[in-house]
Amino acid sequence: MAGRLPDRDIAAIRERVRIEDVVGEYVALKRAGADSMKGLCPFHDEKSPSFHVRPNHGLFHCFGCGEGGDVYKFLQKIEHIGFVEAVEQMADRIGYQINYEGGGTSVQRDRGTRARLVAANAAAHEFYMARLREPEAEAARKFLTDRSFDGNAALQFGCGYAPDGWDTLTKYLLRKGFDFKELEAAGLSKQGKRGPIDRFHRRLLWPIRNLGGEVIGFGARKLFDDDTMPGKYVNTPETLLYKKSQVLFGLDHAKREIAKGRQAVVVEGYTDVMAMHLAGVKTAVASCGTAFGDEHMAILRRLLMDDNFWRGEIIYTFDGDAAGQAAALKAFAGDQKLAGQTYIAIAPDGQDPCELRQRSGDGAVRDLIARRTPLYEFVIRGLLAEHNLDQVEGQVEALRRAVPVVAQIKDNATRKAYATRLAGWVGWDDIQTVVRRVGEEAKRNRLGGPRRAETPAPSTKVTEHPAARPNPNDPTLLPQRQVLCAALQYPAIAGTVFDALETEAFTHPAYVAVRTMIADAGGASAGLSGAEWVNAVSDAADDLTMRALVSELANAPLPVKSVDDIPRFITGVLARAQEAWVGRQIATLKSKLQRLSATEQPDAYMALFGDLVALEQYRKSLEAQAMGNSDDFAPA
Repeated sequence: MAGRLPDRDIAAIRERVRIEDVVGEYVALKRAGADSMKGLCPFHDEKSPSFHVRPNHGLFHCFGCGEGGDVYKFLQKIEHIGFVEAVEQMADRIGYQINYEGGGTSVQRDRGTRARLVAANAAAHEFYMARLREPEAEAARKFLTDRSFDGNAALQFGCGYAPDGWDTLTKYLLRKGFDFKELEAAGLSKQGKRGPIDRFHRRLLWPIRNLGGEVIGFGARKLFDDDTMPGKYVNTPETLLYKKSQVLFGLDHAKREIAKGRQAVVVEGYTDVMAMHLAGVKTAVASCGTAFGDEHMAILRRLLMDDNFWRGEIIYTFDGDAAGQAAALKAFAGDQKLAGQTYIAIAPDGQDPCELRQRSGDGAVRDLIARRTPLYEFVIRGLLAEHNLDQVEGQVEALRRAVPVVAQIKDNATRKAYATRLAGWVGWDDIQTVVRRVGEEAKRNRLGGPRRAETPAPSTKVTEHPAARPNPNDPTLLPQRQVLCAALQYPAIAGTVFDALETEAFTHPAYVAVRTMIADAGGASAGLSGAEWVNAVSDAADDLTMRALVSELANAPLPVKSVDDIPRFITGVLARAQEAWVGRQIATLKSKLQRLSATEQPDAYMALFGDLVALEQYRKSLEAQAMGNSDDFAPA
């Protein structure tokens, strides 16, 4: 048995491992300073990044939940392993040979429970892949080739075959040095009436990997009619490694493309993932043995996050049946910050992506994703389809059901836009009545909801601009807050650039209200300053809460070290706010572009595409300006 880990080896491994690379396999990290990278914390649910990594120091820390430490601490927490296993895992990663004190360099020791289970799954995977090439696996190979997956595709996704015989794999792994308790704990074997037996028999297998690429379980597909195992698909049971609510098939292949392209495509099965990737949609993943849930979404959010505002896309390939509609409604009821950038893609004739690729080719799969429908539109149109809109009674009932759904959209501008579209879809001539009804329902939701910290007190004066005080520490609202601080405290500097900002550049109702009050007072370029200017803005409000907010913004300290830094800071935050607004316009244009056919409407498509390119270039220039002028002042 090997001895203890020497301190010198622990230190040497820690020194050679790049913590940002290890953490980056679980969290999308973005540069946040000279020696800082940040992302969404994997240890608690958060919408704005508070998780920081210091590459030069080899440390991480979350300012939200307090977790922190070195690369070993991160691995222990994320993988639920002990310290020794964390050190050994990193040693394996960099090819470092540990000289155990009193035990030499042997790696035949028990490297910890988790490591043994990983090793058992890896050995099983090699066994299954080799068996797929045997004559006995003809049915499994035919299953793949019938779905247009050749040998290279099977190899790419690690497909294998569980052979006939009750204990073929178990005996193989026992000869490899594993004991039955380890195989049982890994979900590979179980106790039968006459001794240990394999868990899978005569089935096509897919390896299920974690973000680090380790095989942690398998999905098995039925091939034969006389197969007595329950279910067409059977997965590894819950183990120390495999938690079905925390793993996505294909994520090891897709994670870098998801982070790079800020897009994730959620499909329903293993073959759908294969079809998507082989067709060129390399951001596809699927849940394993359970419905796509909140923990799966949390994994994708950490890969899709952006430190300014949500730019990522989630695209579901739901079926067009009742189950698909129910799944869409569940997604609609989720995080509205994500719902605004969530889409539905449904293939014609109820085909899944695998069937679509078989019948129509790779181009049809790519086109399916390109023609995605916004989640909001899909849900609303799904409700309307249940009513006869050619009759007044059907229109009234459709509005009665759809208005509360549209009112759930939290973003004010998006909600109004869909209220207008709802009237058109229903065929209701009085558009303003529909918009008003949606607004009234949304207001009732705000006033009556159980978790509305930002809901204003009932007021007959304030309706368009609810006067709740925004959270001053909300990172997503910070650029908007700082822009308003600049306009109130240094109007001569903010001036015409601030006045050119659209109201839509502000997303919180209270900040929209302050922006409108500044305009009503003549704008930042009106020539006023100091107390006179702040009073002029305050006088534009007839609500005490709004006046208090103006006073707070006019006195809030700006994160600058000296007065000389103020002009550069203001230039940066103005560019940041404009960049955020342009980003939302880009998202809207992309949505419109996706609904146009380049072949059927070439002129409209190219015109819209030209606008999109111009906006993208403008956003990049604003982003560069913002980074060049305000990054030095960004909060930690």
